[in-house]
Amino acid sequence: MDLIAKLPVVAATIYNNLFREGATPCPIDPEKDWSQNFTSMIGYEDPMFTELMRLYLTIHSDHEGGNVSAHATHLVGSALSDPYLSFAAGMCGLAGPLHGLANQEVLVFLSKVVKDIGLDASDEKIKEYVWSLLKSGQVVPGYGHAVLRKTDPRYTCQREFALKHLPNDKMFHLVSQLYMIVPNILTETGKVKNPWPNVDAHSGVLLQYYGMKEMNYYTVLIGVSRALGVASSLIWSRALGLPLERPKSMSTEGLKKLVKA
Repeated sequence: MDLIAKLPVVAATIYNNLFREGATPCPIDPEKDWSQNFTSMIGYEDPMFTELMRLYLTIHSDHEGGNVSAHATHLVGSALSDPYLSFAAGMCGLAGPLHGLANQEVLVFLSKVVKDIGLDASDEKIKEYVWSLLKSGQVVPGYGHAVLRKTDPRYTCQREFALKHLPNDKMFHLVSQLYMIVPNILTETGKVKNPWPNVDAHSGVLLQYYGMKEMNYYTVLIGVSRALGVASSLIWSRALGLPLERPKSMSTEGLKKLVKA
């Protein structure tokens, strides 16, 4: 509970030092919830940005062991390391570009689309653009997921938020166009198990709309959110007395038997 409570202050201090000339985070207000206190500490008073943070910090709290940051936290915690050390290990994993920078990559990709074919491109132009991208050996960032085989429910939550609060935003319109076009193209290639968008295909556009343009900070937001899930899981691990996690190892002799060598 202490870790979860302290993180917004730590994250706000980082933001203010980097982007608000070292402004001191305002004191915690017991009348405000976790997200509203955080947005107040970084100087965002727009109630809709606070509402977005309530959504954002909920859907990124993923605590299952499949992703790097959650698994790293579980692994270190299984050695009975305290929650601060365990969470720090998870954040080291989140810092890796293959894990914590996905929403930034999507924004860079969207900016490239706008630069190459414009913000008001027709569906046909976008189809041509995506096909040329795939034929050149590149991918469409934000599409596909290691586990899911359908549209990421976290993407759907964000889409519903955007449809309600920023339906006329041009970047959201581009994201929607891609949602309608890309899965069919990826399916047509016959090489993609999951052609549907994941959480990162949408999140950056929403943050940008409400004025948080500093992409390098987005991973910090995910870290604040992830604490909700992984810290809860640490409690269950201790309560259930789960053992130290160890990878399976194989001897050379065992490998030979496996492949019948």
